[in-house]
Amino acid sequence: MTGHVYAGYSDAELQAEARRLAALQDPAMMGLYLHPGAYRVRAHTRLIANALAELGPNSDRLLVTTPPQIGKSVLVSELLPVWWLARRPADRIAIASYAGSLATKKSRAVRRFITDRGAEFGMRLQHGEQTAYDWSLTSGGGVRAVGVGGGLTGHPITGVGIVDDPHKDRREADSALMREHVWDWWSSVFLSRLRPGVPVVLCMTRWHPDDLAGRVLAHEGTTAEGGRWRVVHLPALATRDDDPLGRAPGDPLTHPALADDEREQLLAHWHDKRRTSTPRDWGALYQGDPQPAEGALLTQAEIAAAYCPAPAEPSRRAVAVDPSGGGRDTAGVVAGYLGTDQRLYLTHDRTRRMSSDQWARAACTLAAETDATLILVEKNYGGDMVTLAIRTAWDALQREGTIPAEALPPYVQPVTARAGKLLRAEPVAQQWREDRVRLAAHLPELVSEWVSWQPGSDSPGRIDASVYLAYGLLRAPSARQSISSPAGVSLSSVGHGRAGLGTITIGPGGPGR
Repeated sequence: MTGHVYAGYSDAELQAEARRLAALQDPAMMGLYLHPGAYRVRAHTRLIANALAELGPNSDRLLVTTPPQIGKSVLVSELLPVWWLARRPADRIAIASYAGSLATKKSRAVRRFITDRGAEFGMRLQHGEQTAYDWSLTSGGGVRAVGVGGGLTGHPITGVGIVDDPHKDRREADSALMREHVWDWWSSVFLSRLRPGVPVVLCMTRWHPDDLAGRVLAHEGTTAEGGRWRVVHLPALATRDDDPLGRAPGDPLTHPALADDEREQLLAHWHDKRRTSTPRDWGALYQGDPQPAEGALLTQAEIAAAYCPAPAEPSRRAVAVDPSGGGRDTAGVVAGYLGTDQRLYLTHDRTRRMSSDQWARAACTLAAETDATLILVEKNYGGDMVTLAIRTAWDALQREGTIPAEALPPYVQPVTARAGKLLRAEPVAQQWREDRVRLAAHLPELVSEWVSWQPGSDSPGRIDASVYLAYGLLRAPSARQSISSPAGVSLSSVGHGRAGLGTITIGPGGPGR
């Protein structure tokens, strides 16, 4: 039945009031209220909105890092101010971005919402001339918009301070001078206008290890580390088992234009971004993992020269494994082959976070897929168990029918690394420069590690796995000088029917040391 009246209110009026009260729960609900049928709440916007709703004296620093174009700016720089002022109409809010015009555009959107719908929450604009970048409510609150580098003197921030995309582009983020300019403004201008207990939201796409997000985390740390900043980090493809959205590694991030359950379409979207981005931009912008422009091993130009549209025919195929273990949870699994032109061609990268059972199965599956006759596996942290793990995985995959029962198992060649990563990787990097190593497929994460790794940083598995592959297949002078075989095994015989192979030792010195 319709048309009932309760305490002087009709059904329609009660429903409208319920929707209005629901809009006050968080900024995403405010978006649904202001844009019925148009604004879409996805899993990632729900997570960000929950974090925004918890802002206050006990949660006064929030960092949101996501890929571009997933709706974070609308949520943080437009809906958050409307939601905040609807609940605290006397507060002054600051919105900052890399350009004053962009911050003003966001401020104008907030003011338009209040002009059109503000009366429903008791908000009214102050009469008189007011610019789009600086306006007030009759209740005393309001918004001030400013570009990074602009002034806030005379404009205290009493509600919430928002910095949305402080870096314009790659060029500015790569400039040490421009990064210092952003940091000086953040420290001397923006933070100095905050009243005690006022929260700050920094929302951005990552560009550089020392961008504003990187700098604030280096100075104040994350709450997970006992520091100050709560971090909502949402890569395009999940990388961790403890992903905040509950995604498994490799699962896609949700997107405003696609339903949350459209997994194949989401994967296609993000893989297209990955395919059309440079490895560095994919890592920084889409995965939120910025790396230095140049590392200690190879440059982008040297890698670009290694892409090969017409690789030679294979003469010997292999898979190389850098197992998880020794405090690492990422296992490097890389495949390739020695071509008839005596060059190494890299073809597959199945590196990810894996347990010992998982990496062994991944290595065997890849070996079967590529018809590899050899699996090279580092034994530093597993000893003889790494060989057993691979043989056990091969048998299990054959029993399950994943690998044909008649397929012959590849030889398993243990590798012992007795030198630091730089010492054992430099000879292989030289082979890249001398056109002895080529890329026969698009392997952006592997490329990113080769061009960005710095001595003393984490030990990425892709470099180690591809180093073992190069040492196992290439007959390069620099490689021979760095490999010894306690069992007297010649590398030229590896994977060619020789049983009882000894351990290849990668380290300083010549054969027999």
